[in-house]
Amino acid sequence: MNRSIKNILVAPKSFYTRVLAIAVPIMIQNGITNIVGMLDNVMVGRLGTDAMSGVSIVNQLMFVFYLCIFGGLSGIGIFSAQFWGKQDHKGMQYTMRAKMIGAIVTTIVASLIFWYGREQLISLFLHEGGESGNMEVTMSEGLRYLRVMMIGMLPLAITNVYSSTLRETGDTMVPMKAGIIAVFVNLIGNYVFIYGKLGFPAMGVVGAAVATNISRFIEVAIVVIWAHTHSNKHKYIKGYLSSLQIPDKLLKDFAIKGFPLLLNEALWSMGVTALVQCYSVRGLAAMGAVSINTTLSNVFNIAFVAMGNAIAILIGQELGKGSVSDIKLYAYRLAAFSVEISILSAVLMAVTAIVFPSVYNTTDEVKMLAQYLIWAYAFFMPSMAYTNAVYFIIRSGGKTFVTFLFDSCYSWGVEVPIAFLLSRYTAMPLIWLYVCVQIIEFFKGVIGFFLVKRGKWINDLTVYEDVK
Repeated sequence: MNRSIKNILVAPKSFYTRVLAIAVPIMIQNGITNIVGMLDNVMVGRLGTDAMSGVSIVNQLMFVFYLCIFGGLSGIGIFSAQFWGKQDHKGMQYTMRAKMIGAIVTTIVASLIFWYGREQLISLFLHEGGESGNMEVTMSEGLRYLRVMMIGMLPLAITNVYSSTLRETGDTMVPMKAGIIAVFVNLIGNYVFIYGKLGFPAMGVVGAAVATNISRFIEVAIVVIWAHTHSNKHKYIKGYLSSLQIPDKLLKDFAIKGFPLLLNEALWSMGVTALVQCYSVRGLAAMGAVSINTTLSNVFNIAFVAMGNAIAILIGQELGKGSVSDIKLYAYRLAAFSVEISILSAVLMAVTAIVFPSVYNTTDEVKMLAQYLIWAYAFFMPSMAYTNAVYFIIRSGGKTFVTFLFDSCYSWGVEVPIAFLLSRYTAMPLIWLYVCVQIIEFFKGVIGFFLVKRGKWINDLTVYEDVK
């Protein structure tokens, strides 16, 4: 590679214009969603440490479900981006059809697991320790919240089917607008139902779940109605469910490329949940602090998370067009841009950490732990941004087994065992346990650099025989 580092990492203005056209609407939607989620968490946090911890535990379980949906759709979405690059509307129909089937099946399985295993799952995160929290009350609040939240799982899955497909075609504005409307409905609903305003009874954590579900039904209605009333632009929408038929080769490719991503997201999210469970061994104060840190980090990591989606879409479209000669350079520039954006986010997050924990109605112990966790997260954010970019680069070319090894296998083979040993067999304080996990994650990014450099991920996946 006979280019200077500057020429590799610094792109023409047109490059950034194209990237931001995809990434900014996703950033706006995710930003508003996470900011309202933060306000949601703060509102619940005003109910006390037990309510906050119960909701946090259930949301950790819902996080696993969401990433299973995301993983299943992402595997098929690799094909969608490339089909759209070829303007193959029949291929788009097949991918969307497969997405809907996969989303419904995943929702049914997850619902059964949550319903029949609800108490056992929540109890995994309940441990004595510190001066904060009551385990029985936390369990009760978590169960109340989970029962209602399960109602919104199917509309969430269907929204993701439509929104992910629209984004893969470069149409990011509609999912963004629907998401913005939904989060404001959620915010208003939280105020009304949690605290009992406008004549409604105060429902506490159940009110938070009711508000979330109302917003999810509104969001799915907006996205689905818009898509089906604009089938002249998105031709694949019309009649995509008139049949469940998918070409054998394409179905096989979906399974080969998609299942590792579904498995990866499921195992990776379970790995994240296992890490939280390791942190919870330090007591309910640790769960409260982790909840506060997660809430704030979700707001400040929106830039590099959105960049991951943009990377998958842009590289997929380039591969579909057959533009492979400079695709590695394209990938380097996207990864560099993601890191640069994350540095600014990290600085702002570190400053916010000084005051943010104080808005919660919790103990000084929880507030102090939360502040330290937020600072640690901000310090490692650029490394996380790079690792996230690498994941989407490798995935965009269909090397899903490699991403499986890179992501969830690394998590379960390295991060979780070390966190488990440190949490159970040492007296290491929560903050240093958290830092150790982040250091391990840094080395994952080093491995990712060499995977991108090899270029084995560069593949065109959109060759199939149509069903006659």
